[in-house]
Amino acid sequence: MKYIIFLGDGMADEPIESLGGKTPLQAALKPNMDKIAREGLSGSFLTLPDGFPTSSDVANLSVLGYDLATCYTGRGPLEAGAQGIDLAPNQIALRCNLITVLDGVIEDYSGGHISNEDAAELMNAMQEKFGSDKVRFYPGVSYRNLLILTGDEFSADLDYAKPDSSHGLKYAEILISPKNPAATYTADFVNNLTMRSKDILESHPVNLRRKAKGELPANLIWPWSPGGKPALIPFEEKYGKKGAVISAVDVIFGIAHFAGMERIKVAGATGFVDTNYEGKAEAAIKALEKNDFVYLHVEAIDEVGHMGDLPLKIKTIEDFDRRCVGHFMNNFKGSFRAAILPDHPVPVKKRKHTRTPVPVSLCGPGINRDEVQTYDEAACPKGALGLLKGDELMKKLFE
Repeated sequence: MKYIIFLGDGMADEPIESLGGKTPLQAALKPNMDKIAREGLSGSFLTLPDGFPTSSDVANLSVLGYDLATCYTGRGPLEAGAQGIDLAPNQIALRCNLITVLDGVIEDYSGGHISNEDAAELMNAMQEKFGSDKVRFYPGVSYRNLLILTGDEFSADLDYAKPDSSHGLKYAEILISPKNPAATYTADFVNNLTMRSKDILESHPVNLRRKAKGELPANLIWPWSPGGKPALIPFEEKYGKKGAVISAVDVIFGIAHFAGMERIKVAGATGFVDTNYEGKAEAAIKALEKNDFVYLHVEAIDEVGHMGDLPLKIKTIEDFDRRCVGHFMNNFKGSFRAAILPDHPVPVKKRKHTRTPVPVSLCGPGINRDEVQTYDEAACPKGALGLLKGDELMKKLFE
């Protein structure tokens, strides 16, 4: 038996008046997701429990059944792991967005979805100006970059604002703050880098070119979610299954790195609406030749939710269903169990993550059927699975 989770990042939403009270999932044409619901069991899953940030690292660790209380240290260290950076005990890693600010207000958490190449130029400029034996900037994927601090004087006990939840806010009013006096130096140090970055980035040739083309400038760094090296139980040891991860973003590959799962990068997988859906499905089929389980993650739906683009969210859901979920289900030869779910909601009206439990369905040999006929936020919670937490989804998938 083979197993796959189709993870549509940020796919869940809320009823929208212009859709007649439907959610984007209910409005979208998604016969393959509906088939999973119709032929199996459904329920909901609390992926963002109280006490933890409403971020994708927390949510995806939850989906994979990891105990957040013992393994979660922050998003920065997971993304460092994805880049093969082995953090020392005196190092902390922070996710470092390139964002757009206009008149002191956060306009875009992604710097206009800056390209990898432009982002690398800007991060290299930051390294050239501020890099030292204590400060290191690393380019990542698009706006998703890294800042690593080295020294016993630095602390990860910081409160921060998530950039994708801070549209319309004055950035100078929501800078990092210390959780305790011992972290005051670190908060001041990071905030100084943030404030000084604007002078470097605003006039950089990359941003001058972007503005000339009518694109948003990526004119400020935004460090957040700091932490030290995490410790995850290897996936194979935890479940007795050999696993692989397919994604376009470092946070998912970072989880895979620390969980000892195979990391598969697909040509043309961009983390945005132009991603290679079919390539991901084909990669999953191939990965299951030597693995028992594949975690197929698609980022695009999350991005358009943060953009607040309703038509594009419906389209990306339909693309995910037809070109990824359907492609796999129509072409995989052999027995498999499949689960479909998002890691968290991103309501297009709110443009940020919420803690609402997400709809989940799973089907395959040995899994009974309930009465649910469609995959969406209203139908799934009525299913036989009820409300899942912790490792209950993974145990149900593998039982």
